[in-house]
Amino acid sequence: MGLWTRIASMVAMMLAIHRASSEPWTTASTGKIDLHSHYVPEFWREESIKAGYGEPDGIPGIPAWSEEAHLEFMSQANITKSILSITSPGTHLTPGNNTHARRLTRQCNEFAADLKRRRPEEFGFWAALPLPDVEGSLAELAYALDHLDADGVAVFTNAHGVYLGDESLTPLFKELDRRRVTVFVHPTSPCIRGAHDHGLQPASPLAEFYPNPMFEYFFESARAVTNLFLSGTTDTFPNITYIISHAGGALPPIIERFTQFASSILGLPLEINSDSVKAAFARSFYFDLAGFVFPDQIYGLLRYVGARSIVYGSDYPYTPAPGVLAIAGMINEHIDEAFPDPRDVQGIFARNARRILDRV
Repeated sequence: MGLWTRIASMVAMMLAIHRASSEPWTTASTGKIDLHSHYVPEFWREESIKAGYGEPDGIPGIPAWSEEAHLEFMSQANITKSILSITSPGTHLTPGNNTHARRLTRQCNEFAADLKRRRPEEFGFWAALPLPDVEGSLAELAYALDHLDADGVAVFTNAHGVYLGDESLTPLFKELDRRRVTVFVHPTSPCIRGAHDHGLQPASPLAEFYPNPMFEYFFESARAVTNLFLSGTTDTFPNITYIISHAGGALPPIIERFTQFASSILGLPLEINSDSVKAAFARSFYFDLAGFVFPDQIYGLLRYVGARSIVYGSDYPYTPAPGVLAIAGMINEHIDEAFPDPRDVQGIFARNARRILDRV
């Protein structure tokens, strides 16, 4: 974990540079609701390392985490509630081993549910699903919603090469739509399914030099959301609410391209254009602020959504606490430029999240 210590020191320096005022992180008069934060139970860490994910997606290691440290971080960052999720590589660690994935998924969800039961004001959770195992995911969805009081589910941009919008996932999306579930979409490493069962090929050409969260995550988010639209999933299942990580990643600049390409060049049997995407975003999509969204990235997203579609996310502990605080200072410094109405800022930090959580 030496590299994590160095990262923490570096972001602490950023904190001093980007602090917007002497009042720490109090742009919102009320506390923030964090829809993008993670928990790291020790049993999941051990299983991930055993499966070869000791340095998941090329990051230097799985960060340290505890309930107590998370609560302390929330106090420092003016966060009143965190909705927790298991992050990449998820709970289906070994392609083809559905039995192990179902067991680990259930164990993670029960761990998170216990946190929520004991501290309902501070914690909620997006339930893990053992995708691409659709049968197991349907069973876990029912258990998590009906017995564990999950706030929704977390899925990844792909599960062993099965991308969101894939036809094989239709039974799951049908049930998500019937139950009007909130789906938190987090990127993972890109992957291509091979010709043979469980033959998977990593698809990150620069992974030898740079960790995938650095930029591949952005391309993954764009890839997955584009496929949700081009597969017709968003139109077929309009009652699902999506939360897209990192302000949509690389999605906004390609919306006009993929919609025009689909209709004008490929002639796909879809009624799609940038206006229909905007309408779907307004109806069903939220985008979180995890990562380095300010001072510049936010403006690409604002061509397609308004303040009502944006929520707060910290990405703790994969972004260490000093880093989250540095980013919070940067947000405080620039958010009034993007959102001059204080009511919009309040909505981004808490009210929009409450609207999502109140749907449960």
